[in-house]
Amino acid sequence: MLCLALAGGVAATAVYVTSSADAADGYDSIDALADAARIPNDQGPDKCPPGSGHQQAAGNGTATPQHRHPTPTATATAKPTGKPTASASASASGSAAPSDSATPGDPPTDPPTAEPSDSASPPSPTPPSPTPSASTPPSCDHPDLPPNAGDYVDIKTVPVNPNAGGPPPGRGASKGTFTSRCGTNRNNHRNSANFIVAPGNNNGAHHTHDYFGNLSTDGNSTDQSLAAARTTCRFGDLSTYYVPVLRQLGTKAGDANAPGGGADGNLGIILRPTSVSLQFRGNARGSVAAMPRFLKIITGDAKAVTNGPANARAQWGCAGSPGQTTTKYPLCPGGRGVQRILDYPSCWDGKNTDSANHRAHIVFPLSSGRCPKGTTAVPQLRATITYNVPAGRSFALDTFPEQNHSPITDHADFENVMPDRLMSFAVSCINGGRNC
Repeated sequence: MLCLALAGGVAATAVYVTSSADAADGYDSIDALADAARIPNDQGPDKCPPGSGHQQAAGNGTATPQHRHPTPTATATAKPTGKPTASASASASGSAAPSDSATPGDPPTDPPTAEPSDSASPPSPTPPSPTPSASTPPSCDHPDLPPNAGDYVDIKTVPVNPNAGGPPPGRGASKGTFTSRCGTNRNNHRNSANFIVAPGNNNGAHHTHDYFGNLSTDGNSTDQSLAAARTTCRFGDLSTYYVPVLRQLGTKAGDANAPGGGADGNLGIILRPTSVSLQFRGNARGSVAAMPRFLKIITGDAKAVTNGPANARAQWGCAGSPGQTTTKYPLCPGGRGVQRILDYPSCWDGKNTDSANHRAHIVFPLSSGRCPKGTTAVPQLRATITYNVPAGRSFALDTFPEQNHSPITDHADFENVMPDRLMSFAVSCINGGRNC
């Protein structure tokens, strides 16, 4: 069961499954894998009925928008800062290396950086809005809306979330960490595909992803193609880590007419993160086992506006304000240090590297930190992505068109393509209590 708490008007979702049985340590009675199997595949291409604001074209899944809103207007205090980053997609060829410092350990390092120039072009004109159908869901009647004032919250009003860091470690906990340093996507590797949930579809996400790590990731990626590619990560980590981009509202970008960009209602210059932490952590109740190579994991609900918050995992905060997490966009002092915190499930069924809905093979720990019946703890990935943004309500996520850039839809995807030797090294660090 996922709890949604309201404190001071701010919604905050707990990031661990809770249960009265779990409180009594009766975790064997909770069939979390069966529960996860009933979750719909929420990251696949959108489907709205005919006559609604957004329709999916037959065949390749690319969007045919029937309604676009004008470029959102930022607040008066929001001014562009630095060099804009605007690209609908970038070539996956070549190589890049992160600017992060080296991590202790013996695995080999990887290649040098290439950074393409950005471009910008004006958005397309706004065509008339269609007449909604009486049976059309409300979000399909009014797609592509900018976020509203209620989607933002002053971080000073957000209470500390005691569950933000997960349960406290108990006896036998694995307290170490392993961080894969993969840079901040300085090579502008972006596209609107999602090969995990919409394989073979070049616009399966209807929004643009930032990719960290594997340089080849696109809609046609396979285990084999990822394993044969190059990476921005140190130590030969070929894994692919990807998230929806964050954009600066009220600006124009080069993808204003492109799928995943303006053609799907995602407008504005793409903001490059100032830092990206990809940290694998232990389990609060015991040691962790190695992830199998090619394990695929998703977190969050990309359609939480229409699906409701039950499977949402969005956590937003500000650098320098630890534990103050919210499901809304945080207004941080000076606009600096806006953070997305994305925790992935880490209790694996021990057999499958994927499942039909991409959730039934790996679930979250219980509130105690223990893994549910039939699962084994593997390293838990926590991605913390930090941005400097202009002050005020000046930024928003790329989303599916019907999700209206809501912060609660934040989500992320990962495929483990670490060489077995590197994964063994990571597990050794985590179980040995070292920070590598």
